[in-house]
Amino acid sequence: MFLRRMKHEMPTPDQALPGRAIGMPVSDRHEVLGTPLQGPWPEGSRVAVFGMGCFWGAERLFWNLPGVITTSVGYAGGITPNPTYEEVCSGMTGHNEVVQVVYDPARTDYEQLLKVFWENHDPTQGMRQGNDVGTQYRSAIYTTNDEQLRIAQASRDAFAPVVAQTGRGEITTEIQPLGDYYFAEDYHQQYLAPTKNPNGYCNHGPTGMTCPIGVAKTGA
Repeated sequence: MFLRRMKHEMPTPDQALPGRAIGMPVSDRHEVLGTPLQGPWPEGSRVAVFGMGCFWGAERLFWNLPGVITTSVGYAGGITPNPTYEEVCSGMTGHNEVVQVVYDPARTDYEQLLKVFWENHDPTQGMRQGNDVGTQYRSAIYTTNDEQLRIAQASRDAFAPVVAQTGRGEITTEIQPLGDYYFAEDYHQQYLAPTKNPNGYCNHGPTGMTCPIGVAKTGA
């Protein structure tokens, strides 16, 4: 029963693991794009953060998009500072597995990223995604400004009727301003890159649902 609680319920601040003051060391460069993983990025770059289940496959979806400068995987939406992967998986940090996407707004826009987000996972599953069960696998959009928050909420409302027509339940996606973003361990970064794990696990792909926002097509 305790294990089930950990997997499906968020910890309170007094229950959360203490974490640490030092962040995870990660590579300087993106394994696929060759761009800075932690910055500095070109002036005018914007940042978006998404949680859609296991972050390995989710990251690959975004690094293949035109206009994306760099991507990384990490933890957000929780309490524990600088958590480890094992701590996040314990359910006692409140954090989600997320992808940070840095993009050039002159070459792509937030709606195009949202379209890829909505169409490549099931946003109705609560604290899970497919066979991956736990609070760290919840669907989430963490926004970095008021405009993103407005657009994200509008995209959810536009997508809801499409989801309903498929017989799925209500959208459970968490939409809220981004707090702290913590980089995941280096071995998780670009995990599915051809030079790392080209045949690695990925449960992301088109669901057959089309989000009526923006003009971008999904990619993988």
